[in-house]
Amino acid sequence: MIEVLLGSKDKENVLQYILAKEKGYASEIAHFYGTKPSQMIKQLEALEIGGVLVSFQVGKARVYQYNPRYFFLNELKSLLLKVRETYKPDLIEKLMKAKVAPRRKNKPAFERSTNEINS
Repeated sequence: MIEVLLGSKDKENVLQYILAKEKGYASEIAHFYGTKPSQMIKQLEALEIGGVLVSFQVGKARVYQYNPRYFFLNELKSLLLKVRETYKPDLIEKLMKAKVAPRRKNKPAFERSTNEINS
């Protein structure tokens, strides 16, 4: 909706994702929107160069979040929240859905016993 101001829909998507989830990395954001990671990397890097986002390395992933020192951060967040009101309800719900913590490696799947099911 505000891609005219931002230059692309991908940039709007990146900003909305990070606003909702607080941080994110390129392949995670690309998977969320069903696009290519290279498209997201381009937008993330441009936003970092512009001072809107900052990044840090976590393992092999470069994680991005809003730059708390960005002068127009509060205004940008307000604008993005206003724009989000125009989104389809299913996208809003998907954005607001809490992120699930990663599972421990080799953790057994949850299985209910027959006693729990029959109770």
